[in-house]
Amino acid sequence: MQGMTTSRAVLRGPALALSAALLALSGVAHADAPGDNTTVPPPQSKPGGSTDGKGKVSAGVSQIQISQVKGGGSGKRGNLAPIDTDWEPPACWYEPVFTPEELKEFVDRSDGQGDVGIHQSWYGKGLWTDHYRDGKAQDNMDDDRTEAEGYENYNIGKGGNFWRSVAPDDSHPDSWDCGRIMFWMPDNQVPRIPNAPTPRMLAEYAYEHVKVPDTEVEVRPQAKSTVNLPTWVWLDEGKFEDVVVRAELPRTNLYAETTAHPVSLTLEPGTEDAETFPAGGTCRINEDGSIGSPYRKGSADQDPPCGITYLRASDKPYELSASITWEISWEGTGGAGGDLPDGTFETTQDMTVQEIQSINR
Repeated sequence: MQGMTTSRAVLRGPALALSAALLALSGVAHADAPGDNTTVPPPQSKPGGSTDGKGKVSAGVSQIQISQVKGGGSGKRGNLAPIDTDWEPPACWYEPVFTPEELKEFVDRSDGQGDVGIHQSWYGKGLWTDHYRDGKAQDNMDDDRTEAEGYENYNIGKGGNFWRSVAPDDSHPDSWDCGRIMFWMPDNQVPRIPNAPTPRMLAEYAYEHVKVPDTEVEVRPQAKSTVNLPTWVWLDEGKFEDVVVRAELPRTNLYAETTAHPVSLTLEPGTEDAETFPAGGTCRINEDGSIGSPYRKGSADQDPPCGITYLRASDKPYELSASITWEISWEGTGGAGGDLPDGTFETTQDMTVQEIQSINR
């Protein structure tokens, strides 16, 4: 019929095992898969990465606000790598994205094109109005295939917010743990469901946004060492200080501040034919933010508080690795707090080691 529009629900990700559930959706349901099963969303729509300029259309864009409270410096910086390689930040969670009035305005303005969950996009106004305006139930995308009750007129007049799942990486297997389609909650209430946001979750999210200064150590001699003579390693005072990052979730009272505190520098000479000072290669960071002591003329034969002695000359430069270990703690809403896995930031530089019997330094 001329003028008739079609509503479509697009399931994103490895959805073949779930395809039967799509039959319950109004309109035509499609699952992404190779070959003829691949569905291209309607022209001018952008599944997964779309945004209305406020980050409200895409389930891949979080509303969490990040700010650098302290430290980090203005030079070259980088992200921390957790020492515990099994630790990961949260793969998905729920957060408020629309008031009832904002949801109605979005549906009318966009003609109903956007994400209703991490792995489900609705294209066509009918799907949205059926569920959020006219009270028609829909299926959630959770393991139990629970039913999501419909709403009358977007719950306008009741206040509150509609919450939706969010995943920074929707290809992560655990992103399927947040399977509820967008749902309403009263003002000042956080849902009591798995993967609801908490201060700790925000602290873990902030961890991913901690940027620490580059580890550029001073060495003497510079970039060229001599067999059996110590290479002194140090960093000037004030180079390293605490870095604090704050994460806040708008429309809630939830926040967390994650603090990275520098504790030590670890040296890896790049060869087994070397000795480190102190033994083990870990140099503590001093209270003034410095590491080790600067080399002074006449100290060539002394053991440095932080350094390396190479025992064999190199045919090609050794790769000296210097990594700072940062202890991570957090505090947040209601006095909550705790620790997160230590993190490291590593840089490398080439060290040429020469055989010289007599040298003046």
